[in-house]
Amino acid sequence: MTRALDRPASAALSSVVLGVVVLAGVLVAWKALVVIASYPPFILPPPESVGARFVSAWSDGTIAPHALRTLVEVLIGFGVGAGLGLVAGYGLARLPLAERVLSPYLVAAQAVPILAIAPLLALWFGPGLLAKVVICTLIVFFPIAISTMVGIRAVDAGLLELARSLRATRRQVVVTLEVPAALPAIFGGLRVGVTLAVVGAIVGEWAGADRGLGLLVNLAKGSLFDTPLMFATLLTIALLGVALYGLVVLAERLLVPPR
Repeated sequence: MTRALDRPASAALSSVVLGVVVLAGVLVAWKALVVIASYPPFILPPPESVGARFVSAWSDGTIAPHALRTLVEVLIGFGVGAGLGLVAGYGLARLPLAERVLSPYLVAAQAVPILAIAPLLALWFGPGLLAKVVICTLIVFFPIAISTMVGIRAVDAGLLELARSLRATRRQVVVTLEVPAALPAIFGGLRVGVTLAVVGAIVGEWAGADRGLGLLVNLAKGSLFDTPLMFATLLTIALLGVALYGLVVLAERLLVPPR
């Protein structure tokens, strides 16, 4: 029993150690590239300069308000996109006519780069919160809808037949059978969707915004000419994506029973 309990802890410790080693290797390679190639700081600052700028930018309030705006955009856009994607994915799985009619339009919409339509959405909805939420919703919707459709279709037909023989209602079948069985596939889509939501928010802020990490990246490389701040902002975006991804993984571990 003790050995069985120790295995997850040792696996987690090994993952942490490996992550630290990889990070250290990246930082060493980065520093070596700066030194060997003699890049000036305005082209490629050394990692210690970026780290110091990261700390100072958070301490003096440069990054915090922009990060908060981006986080709000991501959370709202991801929530709306995920909700719509779950409903649409279930409909596509259980209504063959809906799939035949709507699938070409969904694929065509997904094929259009969000970067191409972001300026248009910013023009329609303005530089505020709404345009970024719409962009996040659009970019999140497709992967979650498809993963939900695949997960629902993969439910064992024998179990569905058993539920019908027991006279289970449609709500009981959905809540107690279809959704739990499809959760692994659904969470696969949610993992992809939450990272795409961050991308969508940044793209929307590049197209036009009054606040946000995407705007700060533009300011740092443009009018401020502060390359370490730009790298610090990019680091903040990466950490935001990792944190949100980790929350989805945590929710998956709590809701999906281990196999």
